[in-house]
Amino acid sequence: MAVDGKGFFIWRIEACEGGDPSRIAKVAKEAGISYVLIKIASGIYTYNYDHDAEVDLVFPVVHALKSKGIQAWGWHYVYGNDPISEARIGISRVEELNLDGYVIDAESEYQDSGKESAARIYMSELKAGLGNSVPIALSSYRYPSLHPIPWNEFLEKCDYNMPQVYWMDAHNPGAQLEQTLNEFESPNILYHPPILPVGAAFTEYGWTPTLNDIHEFINTARKFNLKGISFWEWYHCREVLKPQYEMWDEIANYDWDGSNPPKKDITELFIDALNTQKVFKVTDLYDDRAVHVTSEKTIFGKEMITHWYESFLHELLPDALFTETGFSGNGNTRNFTWTAHSDTANILDGNDTIGLYNGKIIYHFSYFNLT
Repeated sequence: MAVDGKGFFIWRIEACEGGDPSRIAKVAKEAGISYVLIKIASGIYTYNYDHDAEVDLVFPVVHALKSKGIQAWGWHYVYGNDPISEARIGISRVEELNLDGYVIDAESEYQDSGKESAARIYMSELKAGLGNSVPIALSSYRYPSLHPIPWNEFLEKCDYNMPQVYWMDAHNPGAQLEQTLNEFESPNILYHPPILPVGAAFTEYGWTPTLNDIHEFINTARKFNLKGISFWEWYHCREVLKPQYEMWDEIANYDWDGSNPPKKDITELFIDALNTQKVFKVTDLYDDRAVHVTSEKTIFGKEMITHWYESFLHELLPDALFTETGFSGNGNTRNFTWTAHSDTANILDGNDTIGLYNGKIIYHFSYFNLT
């Protein structure tokens, strides 16, 4: 079964939406999630199974997800010490849960020398058991050059590659995703299944991704025409990264497939973005090579424009209400007038001209007086 769109990993079911399968499915559906990846095994043991009550916690979640048209995948952390038993528990879980796909999570343990043989044995046993009825994916490190796991032994029999592009201690997910894609095209990697990268929606050791990071990660995946992305991890994103599900909403509100393209004109989208008070929503409307002109100075490029809006929105006009008061133009040119009102200052005479290139702002002249 092919997979595309937005996905989310679940580690511990009981920590997600109170462990309520119907609630998990409802939240996923509302967020436009097309596939959910649930931990089903660790090594040679089942996972998300209540041994005291003898209840499989995964099955009702799978049923609830499928009832909403959402694919249910299972992921399995493997160690490589008993590859045949690991493969067999993986096969068993896929079959008994009627899963749509299976993900191998092979990490540090597979960096040990001699694990190539374990990977070959595991993959041969796994493929013999699952055949071609269920897609298989590998989810491991983002940079193969830094982590010598048996990449080719795994990827040879995989339908997808889901590298964990966690940009920890940095805020450059676009660059890191691009490097990941490049590294998996290196001569040392012999097999190239489609890449569905996993992004960071968690906090760890004092580091937390920003909303701009999330937006950049998804935009970069779209830029390279990747079929889908997913995020680690549901509980962290929904509960740890509060307040108000801000990061979850950023992912949920991203229209991945473009099935509902905005009908508003670029000037309306611009005013709407200003009213969010989120700089990245404004600058996302600009081309990377954009020029921004005011009576004070001319600045070039999205990075400099971002700095300008940080000052404009957060220092000059914090929590301002922007209103479009007039509009003219078509094609690639617009002229519009606007006002802004905040507790600290007002603008009553905004008068801007913008030029577009491929739907993005490439030139922006902005005139206003702050009172």
